[in-house]
Amino acid sequence: MSETNQQSESPREPGAPHHEANPRAPMFEPGAGPAANPSDGHERTIRSFQPRRSRVTKAQHDALVRLWPRWGFDIDGSRVVDLDQLFDTLPPGAPVVLEIGFGMGEATAQMAAAEPDTGILAADVHTPGQGNLLRLAELNGLHNVRVANGDAIILLREMLPPDCLAGVRVYFPDPWPKKRHHKRRIIQPAFLDLAATRMAPGALLHCATDWEPYAEQMLEVLTAHPAFENTQPDGGFAPRPEHRPLTRFEGQGLDKGHSVRDLLFRRKASCGRPL
Repeated sequence: MSETNQQSESPREPGAPHHEANPRAPMFEPGAGPAANPSDGHERTIRSFQPRRSRVTKAQHDALVRLWPRWGFDIDGSRVVDLDQLFDTLPPGAPVVLEIGFGMGEATAQMAAAEPDTGILAADVHTPGQGNLLRLAELNGLHNVRVANGDAIILLREMLPPDCLAGVRVYFPDPWPKKRHHKRRIIQPAFLDLAATRMAPGALLHCATDWEPYAEQMLEVLTAHPAFENTQPDGGFAPRPEHRPLTRFEGQGLDKGHSVRDLLFRRKASCGRPL
């Protein structure tokens, strides 16, 4: 089972109060926290996630209330994001990497700490994870993390300018194991067409999964796409690079004999069809 499927099962901190989501009432006032359905009314060509709004601890809720207006935004398709303005704590033109799906944010916080001069734009729909990542960013003095709430497809399609990203990271996406659900997997040609338009030439697309059939499909789809080239000379999977931390979930899977596959593909300077 992939890490993103574990998001809603994260245990509550011992003794910590929590907030149960009420689907009929907003958890936050408008603008004071992530919206429940920020992209209502927008067409989705790829259903890449299942919305989750489960148990939120007091620490996560407090972090969202305090930090969301400064470090978070909803993916509502209403504007094109100025990345220099969004990452106003970094020099203009600093590289920005988009991470799609970050679970509880521990690995994202580690990567942000290791890359202080790179903006980490982390997109997810999981409210507890959003709060936890903001809490970790504040706790560790990380000023290069921003959290986007909602559908990453809409973020890419409507809210990011062309050639703006130095990288895209998709770690342990939902494998949608049933054959009838394979069309919901995020790594497929339509997503790559879109991502390529927002990635600068030379930018890296880094995927990782513990679901072997999905890994094989990822490799096939990426290899066939004219906008990307494999960084591995043999055309296969890549060893886990040092910049991707070994998560607790991944360690548990490895202990059980699961295989984790990394794929590192580079956005070509030019390709066989217009982007």
